[in-house]
Amino acid sequence: MTTVAILGCGYVGLALGERLLTAETVDRVVGVRRSDSGVDAMEAAGIDPIQGDITTEKTLSALPDVEAVVFAASVGRSSETTSRELYVEGQKSVLDHLRDRETPPERYIYTSSTGVYGDHSGDWVDEATPIDPETERQQTLADAEAVARERADDIATTVVRFAGLYGPDRYRLERYLDGPVTEGILNLTHREDAAGALAFVLGEEVARNEVLLAVDDEPVSKWELADWLAESCGESVPPKQTKAERLADESLSTGARQRIEADKRCQNEKLRSLGYDLQYPTFREGYQAAVDAYTATDKQDK
Repeated sequence: MTTVAILGCGYVGLALGERLLTAETVDRVVGVRRSDSGVDAMEAAGIDPIQGDITTEKTLSALPDVEAVVFAASVGRSSETTSRELYVEGQKSVLDHLRDRETPPERYIYTSSTGVYGDHSGDWVDEATPIDPETERQQTLADAEAVARERADDIATTVVRFAGLYGPDRYRLERYLDGPVTEGILNLTHREDAAGALAFVLGEEVARNEVLLAVDDEPVSKWELADWLAESCGESVPPKQTKAERLADESLSTGARQRIEADKRCQNEKLRSLGYDLQYPTFREGYQAAVDAYTATDKQDK
């Protein structure tokens, strides 16, 4: 493998590109972002930038021939593009373009979400767990995965489902320390393990035409996480609230209500069995850098 394209080279994509280049497992990484700041970030990481919209033929035509493509685009909060427009319709455009090339890529990875499972009342889920979309968001996620699996034709495809992404710039430490913290189960994927799992799939040629859960070892109660963070940071435990108390807020959006109500525990046995070693196997290792930074700042203030 010599060249990889990362479509939507943002939070995870940048970490993936840097990892591939540092390990010298590829000769070149090409990334696509819309913004000027995104282009600057790619250049700083050693990634060859293309500025544009991945849903347009003009941008896709600017891509060189590559051995692998990673679709890691996400809908930002300020974006006018809807999830369906990007993940379903946009991905169709991407795959149609790739298939029609004289030299199509050999591998295609679509980064999905464990949100596709919806609510399982706290039960364990894995790659074999059937999905039964009940909400518009879940249906969009399911449809996007179907596009990836069914439209790629002869391109070996892997759908990688991430849990809640966290890491540098996304620890949201104060949210847990200040509270109130709503009860529920949290499944996590550190950014470095999200990127690491993608690099592993590409480098080891595993999970071809399969679904793969990329999550850490230990789903955790949000209340337990909040208390651990408070103790580690030398703070008082934060206030808590039940789901019923949180859902009593009539200003909550439909999407927020669905996320609060959805509980499941995500299993990573398949990822482990393939041979991937997590850099951050639990929230304790993953949040340690944030705790260290917080306590160091607190000491300086004193």
